[in-house]
Amino acid sequence: MLKYVNTGIVFQEIPDEVTLAINISNCPCRCPGCHSKYLWEDIGLPLNVEAIDDFVEAYGNDITCIAFMGGDADPKGVDILAQYIHEEHPEFKVAWYSGRLRIAPTVDKANFDYIKIGPYIRHLGPLKQPTTNQRLYRKNEDGTFDDITSRFWRK
Repeated sequence: MLKYVNTGIVFQEIPDEVTLAINISNCPCRCPGCHSKYLWEDIGLPLNVEAIDDFVEAYGNDITCIAFMGGDADPKGVDILAQYIHEEHPEFKVAWYSGRLRIAPTVDKANFDYIKIGPYIRHLGPLKQPTTNQRLYRKNEDGTFDDITSRFWRK
């Protein structure tokens, strides 16, 4: 079962979107140098369709995107919630930040508008550094994804 610990409205996670970031606990990735070690524990409240509906009711006028920050212990659960958002709340984009190198084959990438993959590796840096191993992809109208990681790099 997915659980979330907290949320926040953020402006830098997804370019051109005002995003509700949902921090999901029970992270199996355990990246050295992780800035959110509290999310390694299996703590928080259930993250289900009722929670999504509550978030939409509370923040719907203030956001354009809903991002799942983690959820790698239950990728199919994240996929189901992403599909739910697209079907029941189609006005929102859906993003997923995964610490994995690849998205599980059981996940339908079409349920996401943005997908970030890659564990945090301290010496390679975060998305804002050109040396990063992490990548952010945006879905095109034809269903393919483009790597837009360079949008985070300072020119």
